[in-house]
Amino acid sequence: MNGQHRKDIKPGITVDIVLKADQKTGKLTRGIVAAILTNSSFHPHGIKVRLRDGKVGRVQEILTSSGDQESDKGDGPNTEKR
Repeated sequence: MNGQHRKDIKPGITVDIVLKADQKTGKLTRGIVAAILTNSSFHPHGIKVRLRDGKVGRVQEILTSSGDQESDKGDGPNTEKR
């Protein structure tokens, strides 16, 4: 999924971004979103975010959605009351 729509990006998801210094080469940097910096709902070059490590760039690819980040809550067969 591309990173042009703000509604698709939430803190905690894993994304690939292009840093300002890497725009000419297109080198991607992977990280976890800490904050969304773009205020508009759409940006043609990608929504600008700050990663947890402090790097800032525009989202090129969304690797996980917020629903994928949830851990197993223990809803398996061993959690039934008997």
